[in-house]
Amino acid sequence: MKQPTLGITFRPQSPPERLREVALAAEAAGVSELWLWEDCFLEGGLTAATAALAWTERLHVGIGLLPVPLRNPAVTAMEIATLARLFPGRFMPGLGHGVLDWMAQVGARAASPMTLLREHSSAVYHLLHGRTLDVDGRFVHLEQVTLEYPPYVVPPLLIGGRGPKTLRLAGDVADGVILDCITSASQVRDARRHVAEGRSAGGRTGPFRTVVYIELDTASAGLQGQVADWAAQLGAVGADSVVFQATGENPDPRPLLEACGSR
Repeated sequence: MKQPTLGITFRPQSPPERLREVALAAEAAGVSELWLWEDCFLEGGLTAATAALAWTERLHVGIGLLPVPLRNPAVTAMEIATLARLFPGRFMPGLGHGVLDWMAQVGARAASPMTLLREHSSAVYHLLHGRTLDVDGRFVHLEQVTLEYPPYVVPPLLIGGRGPKTLRLAGDVADGVILDCITSASQVRDARRHVAEGRSAGGRTGPFRTVVYIELDTASAGLQGQVADWAAQLGAVGADSVVFQATGENPDPRPLLEACGSR
């Protein structure tokens, strides 16, 4: 049975000035991954990731996820490439629709979120791999765009998704998928089936990473046992990373650090 990598989430309901102590504590505890969110209107994902990577030496830092309506794909690729070159092998960027009501709130909601995500993610993927792009899509327009400093070690580009269409898109155009709101191993099994359909349609055969978020009540008893149980269940259905998060009402991740680091 696969033993997944364990991680924790620094929820943006915690003030950004607490990030340093959490990142350092995660590295000291031997937790492999720290994941960040970019929820409106809380904290910037790329700025937080940069700080967490700079404060640590071994910790892998992921963003799950960056809402694509908020950024031009050329800027997204530039930012990801910069972090990938500064901290090779330690940054894990995720892209996604974002919460559509929030996107509407800032005047960025696309008429076709699925088309935007496909165009944006594909452009970022190819730019990170050093290609020159001419794109005249519905939402993405690039003319002879090439990154001057593409990453030496290209990070896996992940897509966050819930519905079948987005999951198939992740399989088709990305290197991995981020699954949130998971409450059972069967949900992961079903999601991976949709991803596999997308990979088959896109002819993709390379490595693919499945990241699964699990929310736990950190005040509940037996937290270490819950962590071990979820890791075993989700590893058995193909999860590569299991990322534990506290609740929004009590977002302090320190109890999860202790539970994950003790394994």
